[in-house]
Amino acid sequence: MRTIEIDKNKLKNMNKQEYKVPGEFAAAVQAKCPRCRRGDMFAGSMYGLKLQKMNVSCPHCSLKFEREPGYFYVSMFVSYAMNVAEMISIAVATYVLTNNLENMWLYFATIFPAVFILSPFNYRYSRVVLLYWLTPGLHYSPETSRDSSNGSEGITDTRN
Repeated sequence: MRTIEIDKNKLKNMNKQEYKVPGEFAAAVQAKCPRCRRGDMFAGSMYGLKLQKMNVSCPHCSLKFEREPGYFYVSMFVSYAMNVAEMISIAVATYVLTNNLENMWLYFATIFPAVFILSPFNYRYSRVVLLYWLTPGLHYSPETSRDSSNGSEGITDTRN
């Protein structure tokens, strides 16, 4: 009869699921909370039949996203800058592909549908940019990324 020795530490670590904290850019692309990088900022998908709804607070660390009343009015300026950049890019791409400067309707027919299609993208990422890079005093905090049940175990910090 053989005896099998089991390392209790290995067994304990096998049961824990390891969560890797994404880097700043990856967390922003995934629209995760800027403080813990685990909770979702938005409920639902970017494109769908339902309107986008931003969570009031982070489901993981309870960070209140709207720092003060009317805080997200500033995101309109970010969205405006994104719209201008998209419109210029689409106009240049239209010119490069068609080599046509005389037909103004061609530009209307390409720019405005693209702006309409990209509006959910602009809505979401103007708020993400505001919270990640334009909000003073809001930074990643590794201690808020931890699960309350297992402390610092099971977390691997892979930020940039």
